[in-house]
Amino acid sequence: MIRRGTLPGRGSIGRARGLDFGVASLAQWVQGARPRTLPTAVAPVLVGTGAAIGSGTVSIGRAVLALIVAAALVIGVNFANDYSDGIRGTDDERVGPMRLVGSKAATPAAVRTAAFVCFAIAALAGLTLVSLARAWWLIAVGALCIAGAWFYTGGKRPYGYAGLGEVAVFVFFGLVGTLGTTYTQSGTIGPLAVVGAVGVGLLCCAVLVANNLRDIAGDTEVGKRTLAVALGDRDTRRFYAALALLPFVLTIGMGVLSLPVLLGLLALPLAIPPTRAVLRGADGRPLIRVLQQTGMVLLAWSTLTAVGLALGLAF
Repeated sequence: MIRRGTLPGRGSIGRARGLDFGVASLAQWVQGARPRTLPTAVAPVLVGTGAAIGSGTVSIGRAVLALIVAAALVIGVNFANDYSDGIRGTDDERVGPMRLVGSKAATPAAVRTAAFVCFAIAALAGLTLVSLARAWWLIAVGALCIAGAWFYTGGKRPYGYAGLGEVAVFVFFGLVGTLGTTYTQSGTIGPLAVVGAVGVGLLCCAVLVANNLRDIAGDTEVGKRTLAVALGDRDTRRFYAALALLPFVLTIGMGVLSLPVLLGLLALPLAIPPTRAVLRGADGRPLIRVLQQTGMVLLAWSTLTAVGLALGLAF
């Protein structure tokens, strides 16, 4: 076994020490990418594009580039998290999606490389998008996003271990992802886009909180102080409920400015089951279903809100 806090070198060094990490199958790599978190990549692009259409401009090509950036960053941060937690030993005992390093299905070096490849794809797509939009200052924002993805659990002082994961998710996948998508298409950012970005950020945070709620016991044991660990079980459940339901309050507010945005309320029935399950004490594997349901709420609310924002042009 890898001792916690020990960082093996390249795969050959690990094998020289008698460690056998195996060779992960394609299916295991897909599981390790944690596809259930992909709604956090799709949602900001949907809402951002809807806001751009509502302002009178749209570029499908730029929207696709924004989606590539977001998806590559989400998958990249998942692999980076797998690598960093795996070499620290914090993934050795965990309920939930496949952990490539923690399960020893893949070498730490291979998972780290996968993360860097994803970050490179995000950077290339981002540079292309920035050049098309001629918004060169966004290069600095993109670099900050990639750094944030790596240092979430990487480096000597990962901020994800200090309870700041939700802040980063809100900023990067809510505000930056949504407003960056809008700006690179329309060149402007209106109040509806900002409120929509806040809603996306809240629901993206709900996805993370659902994940961290499930891991409170394990994270506490290994010294990983997420916000869920700091808040405790009861308050984390209340926090999740607030994150899952507040976007619908924002929808009502946006509806005052643009009636079609009220379409977002149609996603409210989807938010009730996971919220009820969390408040009633769902734990362990049932929270995996909550995580999946929260992703569907995010996707549904974002799709309906995007349609409402786009239709706002006609009102």
